[in-house]
Amino acid sequence: MTGHDRTRLPLDVDTDARPIHPVRAVPGSPHVVVVLIDDMGFGASTAYGGPCEMPTAKRLADEGLRYSRFHVTPLCSPTRQALMTGRNHHSVGMGVTSEMSTPEPGYHGYRPASAATIAQILGGNGYSTAAFGKWHQTPPVEVSPSGPFHRWPMGEGFDYFYGFMGAEMNHWYPQLYQGRYPVEPDRLPEDGYHLSEDLVDKAIAWVENQQAITPERPFFAYVALGATHAPFHVAPEWRDKYTGRFDAGWDAQREATLARQKELGIVPATTELAPWAEGVPHWDELDETERRVAARFMETYAGFAEHADVQIGRLVDALDELGVLDDTLFLYLLGDNGASGEGGPRGTFREHLVGHGIQDDTADMAARLDTLGDPTTYAIYPVGWALAMNTPYPWTKQLTHLGGTRDGMIVRWRNGIAARGEFRHQWHHVIDVLPTVLEAAGLPAPETFGGVAQQPVEGTSFRYSFDDPDAQDRRTTQYFEMIGNRAIYHKGWTAVTRHSTPWEMVETFHRPFDEDVWELYDHAADWSQARDLAQQHPARLRDLQQIFDREAEKHHVLPLDDRVTERENPEVAGRLDLYGGRTSLSFGPRVGRLTEEAAPNVKNRSHVITADLEVVTGTDGVVVAQGGRFGGWSLYLVVGVPHYAYNYVGRDLTVIRGQEPMTPGRHDLVVRFAYDGGPPGSGATATLEVDGVSVGSGRIPVTTAYYFSFDETFNIGVDRGTPVVDDYLPVRNRFQGLIHRVRFDLGDLVDPGSGEGRERAAMVHQ
Repeated sequence: MTGHDRTRLPLDVDTDARPIHPVRAVPGSPHVVVVLIDDMGFGASTAYGGPCEMPTAKRLADEGLRYSRFHVTPLCSPTRQALMTGRNHHSVGMGVTSEMSTPEPGYHGYRPASAATIAQILGGNGYSTAAFGKWHQTPPVEVSPSGPFHRWPMGEGFDYFYGFMGAEMNHWYPQLYQGRYPVEPDRLPEDGYHLSEDLVDKAIAWVENQQAITPERPFFAYVALGATHAPFHVAPEWRDKYTGRFDAGWDAQREATLARQKELGIVPATTELAPWAEGVPHWDELDETERRVAARFMETYAGFAEHADVQIGRLVDALDELGVLDDTLFLYLLGDNGASGEGGPRGTFREHLVGHGIQDDTADMAARLDTLGDPTTYAIYPVGWALAMNTPYPWTKQLTHLGGTRDGMIVRWRNGIAARGEFRHQWHHVIDVLPTVLEAAGLPAPETFGGVAQQPVEGTSFRYSFDDPDAQDRRTTQYFEMIGNRAIYHKGWTAVTRHSTPWEMVETFHRPFDEDVWELYDHAADWSQARDLAQQHPARLRDLQQIFDREAEKHHVLPLDDRVTERENPEVAGRLDLYGGRTSLSFGPRVGRLTEEAAPNVKNRSHVITADLEVVTGTDGVVVAQGGRFGGWSLYLVVGVPHYAYNYVGRDLTVIRGQEPMTPGRHDLVVRFAYDGGPPGSGATATLEVDGVSVGSGRIPVTTAYYFSFDETFNIGVDRGTPVVDDYLPVRNRFQGLIHRVRFDLGDLVDPGSGEGRERAAMVHQ
């Protein structure tokens, strides 16, 4: 017999004795779609009385339910991890954003295997699963071509992923992933490209394919848009639609929004506006130029929000055309936290300015208002508009007041919910989404997953509220903590304390936590945290503080840490160094798409970059670059002439240019970066050399202390995304010669976390 013959089965073998069938979902299980909008406040959308026209939100609300007391955490990653796991964010190690994680148990940023995700549970029970858009849950040190990948979306239960991994993304020039592989759009802004449209295109295509191939399987689609987080990127026709609508200012907008909320029935008729935030100017305190600039910011934001909602409308229409919309449990979350005040009192065309403790210049912004929203800007509005978008509540994102933690949520499930266009006023939290979906799908929370015993799901299903508007609250206690800001809700009362100010992200002084002033609110009589009762009820306040302490101990909230931008430096935060302390790093010509923590850390230290390359006459292109138009550096050639550019947060550009083209052949092109020492962000001198001979040098008065970019990357042989410098195009800038290796020799790192460093850094950035 031949080897092939020996593998044949005997004719009398019954091949049906061991049938293999896929796991099937519980009969009648709904499809599930969760849409998450970024950085949108409670009072932004027209569905919740706000000024941003969102027809899809209104349609879904009219065909389903609007929740008036739905809560999230005050920052991105924590809310997303709580949504995915049904556990409090500290319970799964995501006490802050992934870029701010520390080794502490509540803050390490690594989801434990004992907290299976909603995608893992549904996928294990017969669902097809896909995620689109913002992820922001993977430890930054793992976002590289080396992985590991089990904390990427496709390692956390999703069959398919198309989106971005970090906190935010340029909507004109995004750097995306499909699965775990980097991809870039095949169109440009001038071709009509926009990220929100792209993400929804991919979501629609995935659902169409899933339904064509396996219509018997329910699907779970998670669509997390980058909108309306900074940067505010939208085509001018969307922005200009709102021209003049915000000229009355943010104080008047709050009044108008609250009146509309009362008319709609979202808030009680007795609701008052919460007190105005300390340190934020009222509209009538601005001069004419400041008002004109501020109004344009809000016009851009409103257009951005409406554009995003219209894209979600395309997804809803597609589900309807496929005949599956009425069988879909559709949850539309209008914010992962409250509206962001991180633009500071003036707003900024360059978001990273405020992140480094710098205010943008109003006159400069006024001179180029017509560019707001286009690829040359990376904008976020003034905090006054964030307060207005959080109407009627106090404060903003980062804080544990209701302005940071209460957002709109709309639920539509035509074949599962009888009510149409009604409100639900029960108190709920984002950790309640997972148990709600499981109950709707007829699934219990697993006791084990992947052989690992599961920690308790801490959320409470709100399925009970779907058909009973008068049902009693089933969630009566919930703690909140973010960057030292704290709150506790218990049986209708809230105690809350503000430790920090959202737009002051580079602190020179950290107030002791025991000096924080606690406030007390009775929500039975005060819907919006307008009247502080701490002085009238000190005993009740003490009781609530004790409850907070117990919850904090239980959920790994302690020790508190109030650092913001400082923690975005991995050495300060104590995060894992991907390179294991190596100070000599060598990269080949195909290395790229390395995020901030996967790239060589050239900040706050002297270093030498040596590029071993070959050129021909007139060689153009980028040898190595990190970041882009809003912060970064680049080593490149223009018609054979070597250049080194250092871009400080999109404000200050230093370019060192060689005197003549490099001769054809093989050369060492070197940058010697001599850091001054002292505080983080100090100055430096950079010298450009060819084969050991200096061809140019320049002074860089201020350097980047904490991060170059949240969305742009490090690449050899090309500058992806936006250009660091306009000497070359944002695309087609690949090096035309041959790169053998690029080596980095890194000097000692200045400790940005020292007290002296913080104090002197403030002086540098003034």
